[in-house]
Amino acid sequence: MQENPQATNAVAMIRPHHFYPNPETAADNAFQRAAENSDELSGRAQGEFDHAVQSLRDAGVTVHFFEDTAEPEKPDAIFPNNWFSTHEDGRVVLYPMFSPVRRRERRREIIDVLEKNYRVTDVVDYSEYEKRDLFLEGTGSLVLDHPNRVAYVSLSKRANRELAEKFCSDFEYDPVVFESTGDDGRPVYHTNVMLCVGSNFALIGLEMIGDKKARENVRDRLEKSGKEVIELTRSQIGDFAGNALELRGKQCGSLVLSERAAAALTNDQRAKIEQYVSLLPLSLPTIELAGGSARCMLAEIFLPRR
Repeated sequence: MQENPQATNAVAMIRPHHFYPNPETAADNAFQRAAENSDELSGRAQGEFDHAVQSLRDAGVTVHFFEDTAEPEKPDAIFPNNWFSTHEDGRVVLYPMFSPVRRRERRREIIDVLEKNYRVTDVVDYSEYEKRDLFLEGTGSLVLDHPNRVAYVSLSKRANRELAEKFCSDFEYDPVVFESTGDDGRPVYHTNVMLCVGSNFALIGLEMIGDKKARENVRDRLEKSGKEVIELTRSQIGDFAGNALELRGKQCGSLVLSERAAAALTNDQRAKIEQYVSLLPLSLPTIELAGGSARCMLAEIFLPRR
């Protein structure tokens, strides 16, 4: 299998139609905040989305832009990385989603549109596992180190061990599975809110991994993969500092994150990150009410171009 760089220069993004914090996901998403379902809220989210797309394009990132459909309502459609991922061998994966409302987000026509520009060799569909109440929510649940073929997985209702191991077997990744918890004792709902793996560094809330042996194992795997480990506090994780993604632009790499996340970083952490990439903060205060941030909005495109 051809080795792939960690950071891609192309993403897919879904412009929301009905945006509001999803009541079905509130029980296990400690990052989510209550907000009224209204046209005003959707309008603010659309404005933040449009500005984010322009900022990414200005940085030299290719953005494949899709409009959400009006019906049925899909309050989390702005977070497409949870229902599909793409891979350098041409495979696309469809994932089983915990929230029944979120299962509406899977749209085969989006894959068909991408196929006009990229070579798709196969669509691997894990969605049947929903019938067994087993879930794995894409690159929310799986934080992938592509060159080193390592998949980091924090177990939760949305990240089943059996499915994570199946993905790793099917795609030739080595699983590093652990448990992490928030201040309230609940499992962290998605791995990608407490871990970001870049080409040369990793942002991680190590203190959220309660088991000392597991915590040391995660750090060891990151360091042996050539990453500088930059630890984040629980408070910084709560400000979405871990929900970031490295992308390649015209001239250099960028770490895409929210303005709230960037403001939470210390000067020392900033300096360490900026040895490798520039920061690209996005204004996402409305979108973050739904419990996700910049990284969740970006479905990376690793498919080979036609």
